[in-house]
Amino acid sequence: MATITLPYNYTPRDYQLPFLRAMDNGCRRAVKVWHRRAGKDKTDLNYMVKRAAEQKGYYPYFFPTTAMGRKVLWDGMDKSGFKFIDHIPAPLIANKNNTEMKVTLKNGSIIQVIGTDNIENVGVNPIGCIFSEFSLQSQRAWDLTRPILAENGGWAIFNFTPRGKNHAYDLLKMAQANQQWFAEVLTVDDTGAISPEAIQEERDSGMSEDMIQQEFYCSFELGQEGSYYGKYMTQALQDGRICSVPFDPAAQVITAWDIGIGDSTAIWFVQQVGGEIHLIDYYERAGEGLAHYASMLEQKRQENNWIFRAHYAPHDIEARELNTGLSRKDYARQLGINFITLPKLRVEDGIEAVRAILPRCWFDER
Repeated sequence: MATITLPYNYTPRDYQLPFLRAMDNGCRRAVKVWHRRAGKDKTDLNYMVKRAAEQKGYYPYFFPTTAMGRKVLWDGMDKSGFKFIDHIPAPLIANKNNTEMKVTLKNGSIIQVIGTDNIENVGVNPIGCIFSEFSLQSQRAWDLTRPILAENGGWAIFNFTPRGKNHAYDLLKMAQANQQWFAEVLTVDDTGAISPEAIQEERDSGMSEDMIQQEFYCSFELGQEGSYYGKYMTQALQDGRICSVPFDPAAQVITAWDIGIGDSTAIWFVQQVGGEIHLIDYYERAGEGLAHYASMLEQKRQENNWIFRAHYAPHDIEARELNTGLSRKDYARQLGINFITLPKLRVEDGIEAVRAILPRCWFDER
């Protein structure tokens, strides 16, 4: 009979050993704030597989969403092309259910990838669980799980990179003051896993310094309420980019819309001039239909001799009304506004996209 060594196809890096040793020595709670690409999930999965092989039980691996769990862990692979889920050796597997993202071992243990976006999924009876990117998960997922682990003596691991000072930050601070918990923050300076040159390449390709600090240096400052763009607007003021920005007849005008339902509709009027983004006008109203805005656009065109190049709207403009079967995009087209629909982004991706372009923006102060 062939001998199976666990962990399987995994050799921990030096900086991952303190966590693994702590868990092997009986620690039952761990919080790991490791920088992006430090190997959080690869390390945690291999620990879970070893424990599942040792003790029969249910082992859920929680992600913020089911789709994220499938993308990152179930279908994901490392930079060498090795699939993460293949860290579970085939000779140990009795059954693998792709639909439920569940692996049943021959000893009866179950390892399952679950999204906490379906909160009812966390009410099972785990004896060991991992919360991946806990900063993006609901606090309620842990609240529902912790009484079960307290009763059966189970263990829990939380890994994440920061997303502001939210519930995950509070958990870290608690763990750092609690001798029963393992707590660790590792930046690229601690691990050396990503070179300064690679981080500079991220800067050069448009990644904001705030995001650099969050993803690679584990800063909790990004994402704080009220501070999404404050630093960038202050910099624009200091740079003199909030000033008189007149219409340039050599460039066409782009409009970008946030179409309100029950609140205001906001429209930016923009010209792209070389590498600069000129925000030459802004219009906001509440309680008006699309016909009002179509009339306003025509008035501005005539008064200013503008030529409109494109009109951009968010994804929900495609939604269709039941009584007419028409979307607001269809109705706008009848009024002479041909919208281009923008893709739906996660909130944090949208914030980062704005940060990336703000240094190129010039705002008309009036």
